[in-house]
Amino acid sequence: MENLIEIRWHGRGGQGAKTASLLLADAAFNTGKFIQGFPEYGPERMGAPITAYNRISDTPITIHSNIYEPDYVIVVDDTLLKAVNVTAGLKLTGAIIINTTKNFEELKPFLNDYAGSVYCIDARKISIEALGKYFPNTPMLAAIVKVSGIMSDEEFLKDMEGSFKHKFAKKPEVIDGNMKAISLALQAVKKVR
Repeated sequence: MENLIEIRWHGRGGQGAKTASLLLADAAFNTGKFIQGFPEYGPERMGAPITAYNRISDTPITIHSNIYEPDYVIVVDDTLLKAVNVTAGLKLTGAIIINTTKNFEELKPFLNDYAGSVYCIDARKISIEALGKYFPNTPMLAAIVKVSGIMSDEEFLKDMEGSFKHKFAKKPEVIDGNMKAISLALQAVKKVR
């Protein structure tokens, strides 16, 4: 498959990792890509570790399995670094994106000697500023788009505005906050190694 990008999301139930993976799939689809976006189900309960996945390609995707060697890993909750081997199978040519306020030296012991690129973003701060509540999935969605280059910032912003208008048709007051969270996150994600 040409230009296949595989992404694994690590979050906790209720943080929106599944929703973010589906929004990413929709946005990539709207730019003409072939996509998959799906969660791995276990005992679903609020706060339990969950995993979601994306495949994005320029050609049809014929693989139908979990992702074991992702190009990118998104960690929505940095407490998972202690509980889950988030770098398992992560390609050295890819990157890990972590929602955290910790510096690289604090993160390093939990990255299992991963030698690839590491990006950080404070999704809590962005979410509180833009939405008034803690919803880390929207900033993390913007972070993966920025780091991976799946689409341009402009394409992504335009698509998400349309998605949010549809998704929040009965709550239009939350659209501006979500768009602000995306805009802030596109600027805030930083490479720390």
